[in-house]
Amino acid sequence: MRMNKLKLIVLLGFFASYTTSCSVQNNVVKTPSTKNPTKPTNNTTPPKVPVVTTKPTTGTTASTDENFITNLPEIKREFRGAWIASVANINWPSRNDLTVDQQKAEAISMLDMLKDNNFNAAIFQIRPSADALYTSNIEPWSYFLTGQTGTAPSPNYDPLQFWIEEAHKRGLELHVWLNPYRAHHTNGGAVNSLSMANKLSDIVIRLKNGMYWFDPANPKTQGHVSNVVKDIVKRYDIDAVHFDDYFYPYATYNKGADFPDNATWNAYVSSGGTLSRADWRRDNVNKFVERIYKEIHAEKNNVRFGISPFGIWKPGYPAGIVGSSQYDELYADAKLWLNKGWVDYFSPQLYWPIDSKGQSFEALLSWWQSENTMNRHLWPGLNTVEIKVSDRPTEIKNQIAISRNILKNDAGEIHWSIAGLTKNPNMLPALKSGPYSEKALVPKSPWIKAVPLRTPTLFITDNGSFAQTNWSTKNAADVFLWTLFTQYNGVWQTEILTLDTLSKDIPKFKDGKKLNAVAIKAIDRLGNESDYTARKIK
Repeated sequence: MRMNKLKLIVLLGFFASYTTSCSVQNNVVKTPSTKNPTKPTNNTTPPKVPVVTTKPTTGTTASTDENFITNLPEIKREFRGAWIASVANINWPSRNDLTVDQQKAEAISMLDMLKDNNFNAAIFQIRPSADALYTSNIEPWSYFLTGQTGTAPSPNYDPLQFWIEEAHKRGLELHVWLNPYRAHHTNGGAVNSLSMANKLSDIVIRLKNGMYWFDPANPKTQGHVSNVVKDIVKRYDIDAVHFDDYFYPYATYNKGADFPDNATWNAYVSSGGTLSRADWRRDNVNKFVERIYKEIHAEKNNVRFGISPFGIWKPGYPAGIVGSSQYDELYADAKLWLNKGWVDYFSPQLYWPIDSKGQSFEALLSWWQSENTMNRHLWPGLNTVEIKVSDRPTEIKNQIAISRNILKNDAGEIHWSIAGLTKNPNMLPALKSGPYSEKALVPKSPWIKAVPLRTPTLFITDNGSFAQTNWSTKNAADVFLWTLFTQYNGVWQTEILTLDTLSKDIPKFKDGKKLNAVAIKAIDRLGNESDYTARKIK
């Protein structure tokens, strides 16, 4: 379906001349995301074919020169994401009784906000507790979507497919966020016959706070979650799979009592296991993380895997850090995962102020960077919604500045959550006028092999006061974005254009400056650039 659509776009691109408005920046560009989209097989809404307006091409060729060699500006790169939580209806949908049209309107509003403020990714929670905000034959529809576990939206549609299409339409990556081990949330309504807490009761444990948790040590748990992840990766055109900080549950969930996994622990000991109980638990999670990373890339190599662990590995790492230990409480050896390269991006939740004495933002990020021995992406999570300071916008801006200084050319961050952007009237203006004043591409992932993009072709025709510019490529299915370069009086400017934009009328004079040249590049979903085609304007 998509291949036919893209072929049509490419053919029409030779003649198209509609102008698509895009934000212009100096020497900066935007983020990619798409390869061969895999459309869900059940209950999905087919993507609309972009409408391409054509008009007769008149006038003379503006440039008869062959392609020329030039030095194009380097494109700025930075990951800019926001978490969108569905659990307890925190962000989307805002209530579990919204109509489908209301759900879609809320989603579009959020995605428009991210696009307009120069973000480049949305991290969307599609599996808050062994349930689904997408069409699934493995787990039931989410209570947070319809108000009843197992009840489909009416009229039926696939929310994940909708989010993917609308995000990609705006040039945004869509990362799917899953909770691997939570089987039922206390805010998730009654446990009914369709709930996984009932259907897989042999591997689910009820905690003292009322939540249900899969036993991470049970091979059936690991197989079930693995099947869920592989199903999503196979059927949907996502850009990444994302886990947060919930592995073994926080101690408070069981009112301080030890996690009740006697059955699997006794089976391990009886089989001759020699690890301590804590090391055995960590080993269960370690093997699972490695498995998921490898299975995702085996299914679709271009889909990345990210984890956002609790921000502190252990107290004392680095010196002076105090607080909870995910290593000892959650049995999450997050440092090992980063050391081994079992993630494509790693986003420790650094939710404390810069001047926090026991949880220094800068010290923690620097320490995690020192542990990034495989040079994976390290993009910290920022507590944009409720960080304990008097001036949150200034604090977040300063944290971004510190991150850029530490992470250099592989900078980025994820904001918890999108509500911190929308509910604080000063946050978005502070970001848009400051660190996010220009668009940016997501940093490349050089450890992921990708087929090089073909160099686009470029056609320019004199159309009076404009240079009518069209472009295309032979492998459009591998393109996610275009970067258009225009040179006025010897100075290059860069513009990011979505996949379905194949033409633009470029003014031959702007701000008293003359158009000298035009160049085009294609960008794939991993941020890789094609070679460029450049033509002079006479």
